[in-house]
Amino acid sequence: MAVSVVIITKNEAHIIGTTLQSLQGITDDCIIVDSGSTDDTVTICKKMGCKVIETTWDGYGPNKNKGIDAAQYDWILNLDADEALDETLKAAIQQLNLADSNTVYNFKFKNFFCNKWIRFGEWSGDWHIRLFNRKAIRWNDAAVHEGLTLQPQTKVVQMPGHVLHYTTNSMDEYISKTMAYAKLNAEKYHQQGKKAGFIKTRIAPGLNFFQHYILRLGFLDGWEGYLIAKTSAWYTFLKYSFLRAMNKQ
Repeated sequence: MAVSVVIITKNEAHIIGTTLQSLQGITDDCIIVDSGSTDDTVTICKKMGCKVIETTWDGYGPNKNKGIDAAQYDWILNLDADEALDETLKAAIQQLNLADSNTVYNFKFKNFFCNKWIRFGEWSGDWHIRLFNRKAIRWNDAAVHEGLTLQPQTKVVQMPGHVLHYTTNSMDEYISKTMAYAKLNAEKYHQQGKKAGFIKTRIAPGLNFFQHYILRLGFLDGWEGYLIAKTSAWYTFLKYSFLRAMNKQ
């Protein structure tokens, strides 16, 4: 099957083997774009037959595009290092014709918090386009919350099965990721000339919690649902607090 897999990594030794194992039978061209791992990520990827590009960190969109440019095939399956295909999705991908470069394929996600499937709240009902033809589609240059540059003629096809997204392995990792994303997003907003006043820093976090914990039934996921909703609200507060500080400077 003429599909290349592109994955960006940094210190993913604890999970990358699971991700690569789920891709067996999908491709003979796996591109890893690594931005300075200090663990065994690169070694594991090379042992499993991947081509590794060791490079600097230039943002999510730019680094994913580095992998796309290095791919052998035009059809790109783009996963994160903590995402694996379930058997249903894997079989569906293997059966695709992939004749129309203007078609992209949308995958449904199952998001896990420390190995618990989160069924409600902010993490539920996720769909992301992860299979596309590079001749028609690329990632934009956003440093965080990157997106694909879809065209008016793009046709989106929803796939059966799931991507299994193991979002975090520990509380420390979760907190660290939250702070990193908040700062990156604040920098993105700052470059766009956006401002953060009282409403965004004080009111928006509370509304965020209410939406995900109450309206989207996050409370049904137990203490994990509460923690995710609370951390999402904290992320919102951090993001706009970082932005206010940047604007003052």
